[in-house]
Amino acid sequence: MIASIIQLLLSLLVIVSLWKIFEKFGEAGWASIIPIYNLYVLIRIVGWKPIKILLFLIPLYNIYLAYVLYRDLAAKYGKDSVGFVLGILFLPFIFLPILAFESEPVA
Repeated sequence: MIASIIQLLLSLLVIVSLWKIFEKFGEAGWASIIPIYNLYVLIRIVGWKPIKILLFLIPLYNIYLAYVLYRDLAAKYGKDSVGFVLGILFLPFIFLPILAFESEPVA
């Protein structure tokens, strides 16, 4: 029961963080709660062609693409170190709020 509540709170923190990141780039914040559309918006934010969303359907390659996507997103904030990007991948409830609430985009 307690683990479920903690998981819900961490998920809400990630959603709120993505909401704030989307708004910083002039996108609709509500897009962070729509599963595939939020990926599309992230792809637009980092400047990729929208067709790349189909590449996320390829198993294992999608893990690499997620790394590159988050690297490009972090680069918009000037935080594109390998450690920070891996932090976004494995601990998004810690690293996405850093982007959302402590940083401003530099690019």
